[in-house]
Amino acid sequence: MLASMKLGCDRIQEIVLSLRNFSRLDEAEKKIVDLHEGIESTLLILRSRFKEEINGQRISVLKEYGNIPKIECYAGLLNQVFMNILANAIDALHDSILNKQELNPENSGLLTKPIIKIRTELTDNGQVNIRIADNGIGISEEIQKYLFDPFFTTKPVGKGTGLGLSISYQIIVEKHGGQLQCLSTVGKGTEFIIQIPIRLS
Repeated sequence: MLASMKLGCDRIQEIVLSLRNFSRLDEAEKKIVDLHEGIESTLLILRSRFKEEINGQRISVLKEYGNIPKIECYAGLLNQVFMNILANAIDALHDSILNKQELNPENSGLLTKPIIKIRTELTDNGQVNIRIADNGIGISEEIQKYLFDPFFTTKPVGKGTGLGLSISYQIIVEKHGGQLQCLSTVGKGTEFIIQIPIRLS
């Protein structure tokens, strides 16, 4: 019983620390931070969703972290972007599995298992790229045109607000002077690419 209580306390401590890192409530101003810590905190908060089984399958996360420097950013806002994009990827894979759609084996590297890939890299022009890709059914070109519009959503009533990607776009482009783009082909999955400068101007 004591061992179980200790395990529970350790887990609570881990979650509280992750929530604090994720929200950065004490860091409203721009700070120099490790992006990978923000991604890890976001993944920990979403851990219960990765543990869910959908038709006997669980979503795997493949991390390919590059050697990137700490960057100057609004950490709490950036973590919101990671949360929005990762939550959307999870929803897309859930829908793919429930609708018995074919998952793209090329993107997964794990036959046809649902997977989200997170890759970080330093570009030649001194920017940092964060790429978040899933191997779901993809997004049609028609829908891609409206992805970053406020209140646009493909989710059922009551499930999505249509603000997640719109807010993410504002955070990346307006607050950080970066770029946010979506690359997607129906049947081949979706990839969001976040590019931000190492230092804010």
